[in-house]
Amino acid sequence: MQSPCEAGSEPAPQSVPHTNGTFCPQSRRRYVLISAILASALGFIDGSVVSIALPAIRADLSASLVDAQWISNAYALTLSALILVGGAAGDRFGMRRAFIAGISFFIATSLLCAFAPNAPFLIGARALQGVGAALMVPGSLAIIAKAYPKAERGRAIGIWAAASALTTALGPVVGGMVLSAFDDSVWRAIFAVNLPLGGLAIFLLIAKVPDDSPTEKRKLDIGGAALATVALGSLAYGLTSGASGAGPVAFIAAGLFALAVFLWWEARAEAPMMKLSLFSIAAFSGANAATFCLYFALSGILFFLPMLLIAGWGVDEAQTGFIFLPLSAAIALLSGFVGRLADRIGPRVPIAGGSLVVALAFAGLALLVGSGIRHFWTGVFPLMVLMGLGMALVVSPLSSAVMTAVEDDDTGAASGINNAVSRIAGLVAVAVLGVVVAGRYAAVLGGTPDMPGFGEPGNLPGDAEALRIAASDAALAAVAWVTAALSLAAALIAWATTPGAGDTAPANDIHEKVAG
Repeated sequence: MQSPCEAGSEPAPQSVPHTNGTFCPQSRRRYVLISAILASALGFIDGSVVSIALPAIRADLSASLVDAQWISNAYALTLSALILVGGAAGDRFGMRRAFIAGISFFIATSLLCAFAPNAPFLIGARALQGVGAALMVPGSLAIIAKAYPKAERGRAIGIWAAASALTTALGPVVGGMVLSAFDDSVWRAIFAVNLPLGGLAIFLLIAKVPDDSPTEKRKLDIGGAALATVALGSLAYGLTSGASGAGPVAFIAAGLFALAVFLWWEARAEAPMMKLSLFSIAAFSGANAATFCLYFALSGILFFLPMLLIAGWGVDEAQTGFIFLPLSAAIALLSGFVGRLADRIGPRVPIAGGSLVVALAFAGLALLVGSGIRHFWTGVFPLMVLMGLGMALVVSPLSSAVMTAVEDDDTGAASGINNAVSRIAGLVAVAVLGVVVAGRYAAVLGGTPDMPGFGEPGNLPGDAEALRIAASDAALAAVAWVTAALSLAAALIAWATTPGAGDTAPANDIHEKVAG
């Protein structure tokens, strides 16, 4: 199949001889790497900067807290439900084709987000955006692995990981500066910037990278993907609605039923998206349980904390963007050292110890905010540094624990499941903790009339404004205590189920899970 574009006088990409057993000749591999870095940047920047932009989005579109939850969760829902199918699509149709399709759909739906006239439209566009991300996110790493021979793959993945860490770190900072410099409507630029970045990636893939052949013709588990979407969507909707009353309870019940049908389907499917037999391995199940607890905690804090800082404390978006910096920087700087440490002593101590450090950071945040101390640089930011150090101890050994718990033939499936679990944890966290936030916020307000919701700017007169901020502090403190408890649970699970010694393999999906 000939590419529609050619680069100057060079022959078409498909006509260049292949070398070293890969589909891509050496002279063109750098374009694969650049495209993968650009695509990763789309997902990473989108995921983190949207959290900072939510107060501006809410103000511009008159969106409620529930609307804000769904602006985040609509994307997480489709991405979580479809990411395993998205990864398999590269094998089924060819990695380059699937990757281009994912990037194209992602940037098209990003433009829908940028021009959203109201909150319901934005929520729908975000759900569609997650479909594109389900193809794009696993494809960014997989196409590198397929384009580079084994002897060069480690270096290429290292460059990709370093660049991904840089975009993850700088994205929120730059985005926050832009948001603080202009009025609320500038949030639309966050989505519009995906067009030039994604467009360049697509151009390079079409003009410079040859087509690859599908590696297998197995069927895609469309039925499983549909059941997962229904199950997760129903559960998220029921939990977001407050889990009280006939309506929410009915959705939660429907979600649990759909989940049971999904498990039944996966156990009998010819090509299941989730290999359930892996969960019979105690170390694998334990690692995924720890992943769920830890990423639930991380996602909850990083969703609700920016709302408190911006709308409650009046911290500008430029400063707020720095809360994401320690996490990315610590993982980028320490993951190599921690991975080698886990190789020597086993992953148990780093995972359990790192989870405990994260628990201490979130408990400290609960005490700080709950006591009414509103210091960003001397209070919140140091605790985010502590959290970042804890996560740096966890991420690489946790991924390694997942990979080494299974046979070599199942490492791809194990990695995909663990990636999906981390994203499902974020989806559930935003839904469940929204109930905690709304309940605690309302309890402190005590029925005071005409008060804005959590995360909405107030500028109320005198005592009313002080009460609103105190209620916001109490709501975030409640979230922080929950996340501290879950991080402690992750430490205990890891200590009980993770091997203390043995060989571990370096993880390749580290930054994808943290930024999503």
